[in-house]
Amino acid sequence: MSASYSAAVSTARDYYNSDDADNFYYHVWGGEDIHIGLYESPQESIATASRRTVDRMAERVLDKLSSARAQVIDLGSGYGGAARVLAGRFDCRVLALNLSEAENERHRQLNREAGVAERIEVVEGSFEAIPGDGTRFDVAWSQDAILHSGHRDRVLAEVDRVLKPGGEFVFTDPMQADDCPNGVLAPVLERIHLSSLGSFGFYREQARKLGWQEVGTVEMTGQLVRHYTRVAEELEAQRSRLAGLVSDAYVERMLKGLANWVEAGNKGYLAWGILHFRKPA
Repeated sequence: MSASYSAAVSTARDYYNSDDADNFYYHVWGGEDIHIGLYESPQESIATASRRTVDRMAERVLDKLSSARAQVIDLGSGYGGAARVLAGRFDCRVLALNLSEAENERHRQLNREAGVAERIEVVEGSFEAIPGDGTRFDVAWSQDAILHSGHRDRVLAEVDRVLKPGGEFVFTDPMQADDCPNGVLAPVLERIHLSSLGSFGFYREQARKLGWQEVGTVEMTGQLVRHYTRVAEELEAQRSRLAGLVSDAYVERMLKGLANWVEAGNKGYLAWGILHFRKPA
C-alpha cells in the first residue's frame, strides 16, 4: 500500500509508525490530541490547550456538525481525540483517515474505551488520495497534518471532491509566513524532511482556484511558539520516565528540532491559525 504514497507522505508514515515517535507523541505531545494547542496561560497543560483547539474549531462549523446524520472526514486523525469529541458531542459519523498504523491501533482502542467505535471508521490512507467516490461529507477537518504532503494543492482538490455542495473545511497547519525570506527555514524543513511549508496566502489562492468561499481565518502564530516551547519543557521534565520508551538519540533530535521551530516562530518566519472555507452550494 505504501508504494502508492508520495515520497513526502511515505517519509511521514515511516516516522509516525516508529516506536520512538509513537511513544513521544502519545506520552509527551498531548496523548489523545497531537496538534498545536490554544494556551490561556504559559504553563497550562498541553492536553488542556490541545483540546481547546478542537473546541474552538468545532464552534466554527457548529451548524454543520449539529445537522442530522452529519458526516465528517478527519484528515490526519492521529490518535482520534477530535474524532471522539465530534462523534460523542454531536452524534455525527467520522471517517478518520490517517497514515500511521501505530497511531490507528491506539485510536481504535481509545474509541472502544469511549464507547464511540461504531461512529468512527478509522482508515489507513493518504489525504492525497482520499478513498471512495462521490460527495459525502458535510465537514472536512484537519489539524496540523497537511504540511506532511508534498502536494498540498492535491490535498485541497481531494477535499473539494469529497465535500458535499455547501460543505465546509476547517483546518490548522504549521505554515511559513507569507513574507518569509528564502532559505531561513532550512533547519526546520530538514528536520521534518520537507522542502516547503504552506502559507495563509497559498491556502487562500488554492481555495480561490476551487471556487471556495473564505468563511474566516484566525491568525494565532504565537500559539505555535507557545506550544513548541511547552512540548520541549515537558520532554525535558519527563526525560527520565521515558527511558526505555523513547531513545536518547530521538529525544536529542526532537529538542533540537523544537528549538528550531521556536526560533523561526520568534523571528516571524512561521505562521499558524485556523482556516475555514466553504464549498459552493
